[in-house]
Amino acid sequence: MAEEERSLAYVFPGQGAHRVGMGLDLYRTFSAAREVFEEADDALGFRLSRLCFEGPEEELSRTVNAQPAILTVSVACLKAAAQIAGQLSCPLFMAGHSLGEYTALVASQVLDVVDAVRLTRERGRLMQQACDRVPGGMVAILGLDELSVEEVCQEAGAEIANVNSPGQIVISGSREALVRAVDLARAMGARHAMPLKVSGAFHTLLMQPAAEGMAEAISQLNFGDPSVPIVVNSTAKPVTTAEEVKQELLEQLCRCVQWQRSIEYMVGAGVSTFIEIGPGQVLSGLIKRISTQAEVRNVGDAESVGLMRGW
Repeated sequence: MAEEERSLAYVFPGQGAHRVGMGLDLYRTFSAAREVFEEADDALGFRLSRLCFEGPEEELSRTVNAQPAILTVSVACLKAAAQIAGQLSCPLFMAGHSLGEYTALVASQVLDVVDAVRLTRERGRLMQQACDRVPGGMVAILGLDELSVEEVCQEAGAEIANVNSPGQIVISGSREALVRAVDLARAMGARHAMPLKVSGAFHTLLMQPAAEGMAEAISQLNFGDPSVPIVVNSTAKPVTTAEEVKQELLEQLCRCVQWQRSIEYMVGAGVSTFIEIGPGQVLSGLIKRISTQAEVRNVGDAESVGLMRGW
């Protein structure tokens, strides 16, 4: 394998990347992408593809729908890219942001599309159920370091949910805890505190009931060993076995997404080019802030897939 191929990493977006209309151009342009949408529709027993293409936005944004929808579009991007390129370069690592880890599992042959779509649908259902028990949310804190945000969380009763990039940390908690945390963060000099469009306190101990339900769902599926090491959210280190993957899927529900450390690990291990595969460009923006030297590319629609001919 060529050295330039070994310096690649594939990364996959998580919840929040969705938008009405995503994947429609892929569906119309690439037979490989169309097959992915058809598999997802059959697996779930309803037209998830129509929800992606036509909305309504409120329904698409529901956690139970957004999670399998983003995974399906991301896998469709990956399959379309493989169709046009003939064979994709093998990356050194893969990683996904929260939900995006499930796309990495499909890409690295741990799960097939059908099992992954069903599992993310169940993950979304269980997470929403946990949110309904204790109403909460997530807030992005900009302009404070991790230690300062940790102090805020300890005093307010919130938790750090994502360490995304230098100066961008997301906190989670009950609504009351978040109100206290935002006031404290602003008093400490935070530049901005922005509520996220999610339905609950993801990546906190409030998700423990969802983790218990996911353990049952995971136990019913066959997991393979990853064909490519996956740098996982909870530890920012690679996993290489099916058992490690299954443990991570439970850990990441209740623990902080260590995205900044994951990118730093991969750069330190020799990755110079990151390819974000899926809707949106959120991860690309974060990676550029984490490593100014890294090259970042996007494969999120038919046009960007077409550009792969020149890569």
